[in-house]
Amino acid sequence: MPDRGRKGRAADIRNAALELFVRRGYEATTMADIGAAVGIRGASLYKHVASKQELLATITTNTMEQLLERHRLAVADAGTPVERLRRAVDAHARYHARHRREAFVGNRELRSLVEPYRVVVLGRRAEYANCFEDLIADGISTGDFRVGSARLAAYAILDLGMGVAVWFREDSGPTENEVAWQHTEFALRMVGASDF
Repeated sequence: MPDRGRKGRAADIRNAALELFVRRGYEATTMADIGAAVGIRGASLYKHVASKQELLATITTNTMEQLLERHRLAVADAGTPVERLRRAVDAHARYHARHRREAFVGNRELRSLVEPYRVVVLGRRAEYANCFEDLIADGISTGDFRVGSARLAAYAILDLGMGVAVWFREDSGPTENEVAWQHTEFALRMVGASDF
């Protein structure tokens, strides 16, 4: 099954690139470094991936698509704005705890993306932020939330969760469950939730 082997090799290349982007940064990582990490030399690497930029774009785009999908699933059957925000923040914090490398690279290396990749990723980031802003605006309109700006509250909540990718460790400190629970409490307090 050559196709299955090719997909496996592509995943190995992506994972090696991700690890190198985390440790060295995008600019300091070369295609030769990525090839060496997976045991592929020279032009053979280009049979699997077009460029380093494509690798970065794949990582950042996939990260945003996963965040959007998890958000949709989290709020799909939640009734009240309070419950929707609780579930959205839980999903956001857990994603950043479980996918620290992807989130870290997605935030730090956004500056390294070029067109047409940059506009795609920025569009998905805006869509994700709008999900939170709309949810908070709904809560304001129903009287469940008391906050002056849905947009600023959304940005604050998103930043709080993104920080998890920087400091969270599975083997020390608070557990993922503790982080997710506390983040939902912080978020509900930020928006002035009346009953939670």
